Amino acid sequence: MALSPDDLDIRLKMLRLVAPGSELREGLESILRARTGALIVVGDSPEVLALMDGGFRLDVPFVASYLYELAKMDGAIVLTRDASRILYANTLLVPQPSIPSFETGIRHRTAERVAKQTGELVIAISQRRNVISLYKGPVKYVLRETADILAKANEALATLARYRQLYDEALHTLSVLELQGEVTVADVVAVIARAATIDRIVKLVEAYVAELGTEGRLVAMQLKELTTSLEAVQLVLRDYLPEALLSRVGELRATFADWDSDNPDASTIARALGLPTAMDARLQPRGYRILCRVPRLPMPVVENLVAAFGSLESVQQASIEALDEVDGIGEMRARVIQETLRRMREHAYQERHL
Repeated sequence: MALSPDDLDIRLKMLRLVAPGSELREGLESILRARTGALIVVGDSPEVLALMDGGFRLDVPFVASYLYELAKMDGAIVLTRDASRILYANTLLVPQPSIPSFETGIRHRTAERVAKQTGELVIAISQRRNVISLYKGPVKYVLRETADILAKANEALATLARYRQLYDEALHTLSVLELQGEVTVADVVAVIARAATIDRIVKLVEAYVAELGTEGRLVAMQLKELTTSLEAVQLVLRDYLPEALLSRVGELRATFADWDSDNPDASTIARALGLPTAMDARLQPRGYRILCRVPRLPMPVVENLVAAFGSLESVQQASIEALDEVDGIGEMRARVIQETLRRMREHAYQERHL
């Protein structure tokens, strides 16, 4: 079952804490190799302390070898939330038995219940199966071999590259249509749908990078390369959202990854953006994104232009004198704007009629 965006965020935070190269991961690997098993709580909240029975207090700096030695005892080990100190060892954890658990072993069943009851990260290392399981709230994750993670990460990067190409193509088509005044709801939705898919894939790759730790540098570099210049979608939203939703551009952008379908329904996206659900309905861009492509035209001046003319079409039809009257323009800049938009229109016309 696919994880929700919130669950993906939880998993990402867990993986960053236990990533290869960290001292906590070194301690976990030592326990795994020794096949002693362990139950470790990363968090000293009052909810965790209320579940403890017995054991002894240490409150010492975290050292991987300390964790390894303490795991030789049967009880649980409690760390601070940032895993910088070892607070308790050989303690018994007594979570509510009514909390549902699908685990079979006592250690893993306790780990799952403690995680659900306290919301803290709990790590269970199986003595018999030799695996490391992470629990936090409702989320469980079993750490995998580095080679398996790399394979999954590369597969996700390949998918991301394909969707990035589709996004760039949809964005280019939108530009051509905007300059010719022929944009429909379907054209805008096509860009947004691809941006939403990219956001979901990025979250998955980020989780792989976190799990790979120091082994994930190359994947992180490729991810950064594939996600450059994606901020254009913010300008698309500013171009087409109804006035009442313009103050929520950032909020709406952040919800893209919440759309859990690989191909979100077009009418669903349109409704979320406050657009007509008829895909052939014509739309008029305000012009933020196209005007940002004019050389040396800063965003405050772009905003002045949009405020003065209201739409890209009106800016394109404006005279040098009318443009000159806008605050921050001047005659020289007005000529640059007019000439740049003229060349863009000609190029768009040529592309449509090739």
